[in-house]
Amino acid sequence: MAEMEKQGAVRLNSAQLDRVTKAAFTFKEGHGGGCAEPVVNRDFIGKDPAILAQAAGVNLPDKTQLLFAETDRHHPFVVEEQMMPFIPIVRVPSVEDGIAAAKAAEHNYKHTAMIHSHNVEHMTAMARALDTTLFIKNGPCMAGLGAGGEGYLSFSIATPTGEGVTNPKTFTRVRRCVMVDNLRIY
Repeated sequence: MAEMEKQGAVRLNSAQLDRVTKAAFTFKEGHGGGCAEPVVNRDFIGKDPAILAQAAGVNLPDKTQLLFAETDRHHPFVVEEQMMPFIPIVRVPSVEDGIAAAKAAEHNYKHTAMIHSHNVEHMTAMARALDTTLFIKNGPCMAGLGAGGEGYLSFSIATPTGEGVTNPKTFTRVRRCVMVDNLRIY
């Protein structure tokens, strides 16, 4: 998190996180257990970090690209796809617990997962556990689409439809496992 701050990301404290969560999500009654389910506020999707920060009561430095905060594994920013410039950080006691938490947050959609590690066994364990179409190691998720990673640039057609990264010739699903930086073989 300190490195993220050094690179210009802005950390929200718990009060700021609460404010932005209340703005970014509405809550509807759940199915069965009566728990309120988060629903993303579409007014925030794809917006500049300054818009989110304003909802949190924060003035951002110019050119800030990312907000982040520590959350628990059940926080709406973890369990809901939000498509906003915000990253929830969840602390876990072990890599096994982290993989289990990531699998729960991914909801078995089998779309995209990423890991940052120098331990190939940890990467392999996560790849096997989540079994996603895109699995990115040591890089940004966009590397799985060809932006700074392996292969040609191609966007994904959501995995729940049975498709994924496609190519323009056949539009067939291609599974891609991407290694970025230090562990790549040149």
